[in-house]
Amino acid sequence: MKKNWKTLMLMGTMVLGMGLFTAGCGSTSTSSDAGKTGADKVYVVGTDASYAPFESMNGEKIEGFDMDVLSAAADAGGFKVQFQNTPWDGIFLTLKNNDRDIVASAVTITDDRKKELDFSDPYFEATQMIVSKKGAELKTLAELKDKKIAVQNGTTGDDVVTKMLGKDSPNIKRFENMPLALLELKNGGVDAAVGDNGVVLEYTKNNGAGDFVTAVDSSFEKEYYGFAVKKGNTDLQTKINDGLKKIKANGKLDEINAKYGFKK
Repeated sequence: MKKNWKTLMLMGTMVLGMGLFTAGCGSTSTSSDAGKTGADKVYVVGTDASYAPFESMNGEKIEGFDMDVLSAAADAGGFKVQFQNTPWDGIFLTLKNNDRDIVASAVTITDDRKKELDFSDPYFEATQMIVSKKGAELKTLAELKDKKIAVQNGTTGDDVVTKMLGKDSPNIKRFENMPLALLELKNGGVDAAVGDNGVVLEYTKNNGAGDFVTAVDSSFEKEYYGFAVKKGNTDLQTKINDGLKKIKANGKLDEINAKYGFKK
């Protein structure tokens, strides 16, 4: 799913200056003030908790598929993590500034992002999905050409629509999170929305599945989510990968997939 690096870097400084709302269990210290090493080190994980079922707020607690996978990998790999809600715009800059150690936010591994970040091994396969209203179905990219489309700003869904319509097209409506983009469709403000299949299906399931039609264009490529770390942080990257290997081998990742209704 998510997300365009250049857009996020431009907006990051302003977002960080506004301060970040934090949530999760344990201390609210950031990676820069934790200052611990070895078994006592707690890695601070930034996540945009507005992307159910991958990450969302349940009261004061951050929960979701990404939290379960990374927590399981941490347990298996012998390291500790603490999740903090972090706005999507500017989330990668928190790694560069040492405010976060890991970003776990349904982040699609792309060549552009790999120039600025290091990624764990993939842990989830996704694809883009078109969603429209029943009775006004739009099932292919070609059918979207002259329509108003909602996307989440800076995501791979945004990239797909931008490549087709152009960066400055007035028909693209960008939102700070995918639920707002889908709400715009529900309210009739756009003709369709494009986003990650897992998030689209979760939203339609909980907001009147019979009112929506979903489709995957034949041109949509497979995407893979990975956990992001600061460029050059091979020690942490290795720890995450070791944990992921163990939960893939012992069946824990399959168990988490089943919990959320995902196929292997």
